[in-house]
This record gives sequence, structure tokens and C-alpha cells, in this order.
Amino acid sequence: MLMAVSANPKRGVMPVTAKLSLKFYEKLGEEVANELVEWFNQVDATYRADLRELSELNFARFDAKLEQRVAEVKAQLHEEISGLEARLDQRFGERFRSLETRTEVGFASLRADMVKWLFGMWITLLGAMVALTTLG
Repeated sequence: MLMAVSANPKRGVMPVTAKLSLKFYEKLGEEVANELVEWFNQVDATYRADLRELSELNFARFDAKLEQRVAEVKAQLHEEISGLEARLDQRFGERFRSLETRTEVGFASLRADMVKWLFGMWITLLGAMVALTTLG
């Protein structure tokens, strides 16, 4: 970069290479050397602006592609999760219905057994009460 050579080394600004700068000024003269340095600085500024613009355009394209790919991944993930939820609902739904049926059958059987025991105890108590009343 020749930006540091933008002033005459005789005026106190440190050039990139003192010999090169002195040779420029000695061979071409101060006015021509200053014009050359100014031209290099303009070219450098132009290239920097072009590079910055190109960089911004590339970043914008990258950002757009990234957003598109993230949206695609989100859609695929949502689809996979929905499929997984459906399979889980199906499997656990079947198992839950089976468990519910078995539980209902078990409780019905338990109720029938409890009713038998209840009548057995009532009859025993009734017999005991009748025996106590007749004996007593």
C-alpha cells in the first residue's frame, strides 16, 4: 500500500520505504510524485470500495441462503416431529386402550368379589345377631 507515501519525506511524514520515496521525489520531482501517490491512493480507495460492496453483496447472498436452509431444516424437523408424534399416539393409544380394558375387567371382577364378600359378611352378621337375640 502506498498511502504512507502520500507526503514528501522532507516534510516529516515517515514513508513506507525512505529510499523508494526519495528516489520517486528525486527522479520525478515533487509535483509528479505527489500526483502518482494521489493516483495510487485513489485506485486503492476505489478498490477498497469495490471490495466492500462485493463483500456486502456476498454476505447478503450468504445470509439469504442461510435463512432459506434454516427454514428448510425447520420444516423437515417439524415434519419429522409430527410423524413421531403420530406414531407415539398410535402406539401408546393402543397400549392405553388395552390397559384401560384390562383395568375395567379387573375392577368389574373385583366388584363382583366384593359383593360376594359383602353378602357373606351380612349373612354371617345376621346369623350372629339372630343367635344372640334368641339365646339372650
